[in-house]
Amino acid sequence: MDLNLKDKIIIVSGGAKGIGEGIVKVLAAEGAIPVIIGRNEADNLKTVEAVGAGGGRCLQVVAELTQPEACREAIREIMRKTGRIDGLVNNAGVNDGVGLENGDYDTFMASLHKSLIHYYLLAHYALPALKISKGAIVNISSKTAETGQGGTSAYAASNGGRNALTREWAVELLHYSIRVNAVVVAESWTPLYASWINSLPDPEKKLKEITSKIPLENRMTTTEEIANMVAFLLSDRSSHTTGQIIHVDGGYVHLDRALG
Repeated sequence: MDLNLKDKIIIVSGGAKGIGEGIVKVLAAEGAIPVIIGRNEADNLKTVEAVGAGGGRCLQVVAELTQPEACREAIREIMRKTGRIDGLVNNAGVNDGVGLENGDYDTFMASLHKSLIHYYLLAHYALPALKISKGAIVNISSKTAETGQGGTSAYAASNGGRNALTREWAVELLHYSIRVNAVVVAESWTPLYASWINSLPDPEKKLKEITSKIPLENRMTTTEEIANMVAFLLSDRSSHTTGQIIHVDGGYVHLDRALG
């Protein structure tokens, strides 16, 4: 199926690694021009080069998204480079383990800036361009908002906020024909996930324990599987889908994990 994404300018925050990188590569393969926003230029350029080597096109902008002014300037730079924005994928964030017991006001608020505040700011600053293009927004979210995890209050709150903003923006932007949806991730293999697993006393045992609880095929969700859903939601093939919170998780959240 042709998703009609050719030449579309689509921002992907945190697009240099992990799920963001998977999204960037799928979008480029569909003929879109993803624009990575990330703090590390070397990481950004590595992904840009990989996309180029595969015959795709990709741009990058360096920005520290925890700084509000950097969010504004990133959108300005993208507009200077491309003159338009057709889609926004809010993806950047980190499960940083700021909990109720081990956190405080400063660490909690800092975590919200890492994982939630820039979702609002990028959408706010990109909105004038999205109105013109009648573009789409996809927010990447996490199961932690629904299942809890323990010891990660700030990240769970951020994801609850992401889900709420998805529904709120879908309503607010109806009259601009801007669609807003969320993709919820549960267990997906990324460099950060691998780093966490490998920090445990018995990584292989823990990984088997986790995958045994994923109902569909007892395996992790791939970043490409998440990216495929994101690309569809950005495309006009999903032209009457908005305000949806879609779980790409092998049934992890909603199916009985005793099935494993």
